[in-house]
Amino acid sequence: MKHSELADAECAIAQALGVVGDWWTLLVVRDVAGGIARFDDLQRELDISRKTLTERLKSLVANEVLEKVHYSERPPRYEYRLTDKGRGLLPVLIALQDWGTRHVSGDGSLTGTSAPSSAEARRVHGLVGKRVPAIGLPAHTGELADAVPARWTVLYAFPGAFAPAGTPLPPDWGDIPGAAGCTLESVTYRDRFADFDRADVAVRGLSTQRPDQLRAFADHVRLPFSLLSDEDLALTAALRLPTFRAHGVDRLKRMTMVVDPARTIRAVQFPVTDPAGSVDEALASVTRLRG
Repeated sequence: MKHSELADAECAIAQALGVVGDWWTLLVVRDVAGGIARFDDLQRELDISRKTLTERLKSLVANEVLEKVHYSERPPRYEYRLTDKGRGLLPVLIALQDWGTRHVSGDGSLTGTSAPSSAEARRVHGLVGKRVPAIGLPAHTGELADAVPARWTVLYAFPGAFAPAGTPLPPDWGDIPGAAGCTLESVTYRDRFADFDRADVAVRGLSTQRPDQLRAFADHVRLPFSLLSDEDLALTAALRLPTFRAHGVDRLKRMTMVVDPARTIRAVQFPVTDPAGSVDEALASVTRLRG
């Protein structure tokens, strides 16, 4: 089958490949999802020719994956943003990232953590200096919330926390390296919350679980801070956070980010091998960074 015929094929996979079937196209979507919205910035980040980038952007706009938005009338300049159709590709990006981490750079084992010397760990520590995009996420309390309020914030990502009377633990959860420990981590933040609050530091938990699951857990352990649901993978894809897929769900690997009031990531903990100890480390990082 010729590439030009893919969009007309009866197979949905072939139809999708007719839109995003070359690697430049998905990399453009990846970077736009990460907040790189302007032509020159995309070209610089991707190290791609202007002609190739122009063609890919034109195709993505024509297929309603991206939309062009004016940011300058004279001279006319545009930004590119994901449409709802484009945001539907975020799970595809995360699936490719997870597959590459597990089967290309890894040994194929299912794991919720990573070796400190791994390519994934280097990528995650490369988040230092990046800005956290302003994306409203459902909080366990029912409202949309920003992952980073206008102050120093500790944002800790975790695979899954479960209330005894709510959703049961996934099968063999304890056998997945790095999966267990979410309750211990969260209740340690709860027990140390007064120390963070006195330092005027916000605490936020982040998971790909549904808001109702997070609400059941937060109510069970009486958390005084918000847990945010990234079940649509918007923030996960924007920052390319480390994930693993277990029992049909994309889950975040345990990591912690210290973010300043300007939304810049100033410190990262990954991998986190001591969930309780990471709380002390996060508070010490904020204290050190604030001088």
